[in-house]
Amino acid sequence: MARYRGPKSKIARKFRDPIFGDDKALERKNYPPGQHGPNKRRGKQSEYAIQLMEKQKAKYTYGILERQFSNLFKKASRMKGITGENLLSLCESRLDNTVFRLGIAPTRRGARQLVGHRHITVNGNVVNIPSYQLKEGDVIGVREKSKSLEVISNSLATNVQSFDWLDWNPSQMEGKFMNVPSREMIPENIKEQLIVELYSK
Repeated sequence: MARYRGPKSKIARKFRDPIFGDDKALERKNYPPGQHGPNKRRGKQSEYAIQLMEKQKAKYTYGILERQFSNLFKKASRMKGITGENLLSLCESRLDNTVFRLGIAPTRRGARQLVGHRHITVNGNVVNIPSYQLKEGDVIGVREKSKSLEVISNSLATNVQSFDWLDWNPSQMEGKFMNVPSREMIPENIKEQLIVELYSK
């Protein structure tokens, strides 16, 4: 499947935000990448450029390609409520993102790999589609044969985060998707209204 495989620090510097996690390169060079470094004169960005940057930031954060992201936006716009908030809720409801949030994988990229390699179950059945949309009450677990994987045990051992919409059971190595998160619950630094404005043009 096509996905971004390039340098993560360069993308984090582009958006001046550690979207892939803590990044020492971003701390050292808190300016966009480029041949001329921080001294390059950067003109005032247009409204379109700002909106486009925000969309790209969301896509890189969740590891979603353009067509998938566009389809998610169409789905969000058909739902009741605020389109931008619906969009982020749909992104958060993806299986790969939830595996990352539960701490089963240290990164979204790693979570996508675990799902693709059939290590993750939903309601007891193996699901290998990273974009699978979870519903309220779904139980996400680690397949019995995969519970001894070092990458999973190391990630769970170092995970300190917890989220209101997820309930993790360490003894069973499974978590419950309690409900679709509201915007206030989602910690990502994304201005979703700019994305809505971009797609509305």
